[in-house]
Amino acid sequence: MATSINQPPTRSTAPPVTVHRVLTGQKALVTGANSGIGQAVAIALGEAGADVVVNYIDGDASAEAVVEKIRKFGAKAYAHKADVSSEDEVAAMFARMMQQFGTIDILVNNAGLQRDSAFQDMTLANWNKVLNVNLTGQFLCAREAVLEFLRRGVVPSISSAAGKIICMSSVHQEIPWGGHANYATSKGGIRLLMESMAQEVAPKRIRVNAIAPGAIRTPINTSAWETRPAYERLMTLVPYGRIGEPDDIARAAVWLASDHSDYVVGTTLFVDGGMTLYPGFATGG
Repeated sequence: MATSINQPPTRSTAPPVTVHRVLTGQKALVTGANSGIGQAVAIALGEAGADVVVNYIDGDASAEAVVEKIRKFGAKAYAHKADVSSEDEVAAMFARMMQQFGTIDILVNNAGLQRDSAFQDMTLANWNKVLNVNLTGQFLCAREAVLEFLRRGVVPSISSAAGKIICMSSVHQEIPWGGHANYATSKGGIRLLMESMAQEVAPKRIRVNAIAPGAIRTPINTSAWETRPAYERLMTLVPYGRIGEPDDIARAAVWLASDHSDYVVGTTLFVDGGMTLYPGFATGG
C-alpha cells in the first residue's frame, strides 16, 4: 500500500481529475454549500458548466467566497441564506431561483448537522433538530424540485432527464453509530426517502440517487482526523488507507448529475474507501 495508518493527518494526495463541462446550461441548487462537502460539490458543478445557487444558514463571507469561485468558471451563481427545515424559507428560496435562473435541473440535498450524545442523555430538542434539518429538509427541497421538474418536463438539448436529485446520505445509513442515534436515524431515513421518491418519479424521467460518504476531511468531523492518534484510529476503519476529501464526493456528484449516469436510478453510491466492507472482519472477525 502506498499509504498506511501511520500517515500523518495531512491532506491526502488523490490525483486531480479534470471536470469536463458536462452540465453546461443546467441550473443547480446545493444546500449547505458554504463549507465542506457542499462547498466542493457546488464548485465542481460550476466547473462542469452549471449555474449554481449556494444555499447556507451561517457564514455570509464563506458563502460569497464559494459564489466567486463558481463565477471564475464562467457560470452564474448567487448565495441564498435559508433554513432547509423551514417550509416557508424553502419555498422562498425556490421562488427566487425560478425568478433568477428560470428553472432547476439539479438539486443536491446536502445540508446536515450533528448533535451527538449518549442515547439516555439525548434531548428531544437535539433529536428534532437533527431530524428536521437532515431528513425533513431533504423532503421539503425535493418536493419543490419535483414540482418544477414535472412542470417543465424533459428538455433534450439540456439533459436526458427532466431533473436530477442527489441526496447526501452517509455510511451510517448502513452502519449503526452509538452516541449518534439521531444522526444515524436521519441517514437511514434518507435512504428510504430517496428510494421511495426514485420509484415514484422515475416514470416521469426524474432521477433520484444518493451519495453515502465515509470518513471525509470536513469541519463536521475535525476531531476524527486532526491529530495523529485520531487519524490512526480512523484508518483502522478505512481499508483504502486514506481519509476522503470533499473533492472525492464532488466528482461523484457531477457524474450522478450528468447524462453519463442516465440509467442510474434509486442507487446509493458509497464513496467511503471501503468502510462499509466491515474491515474488522478482514482477518475473520
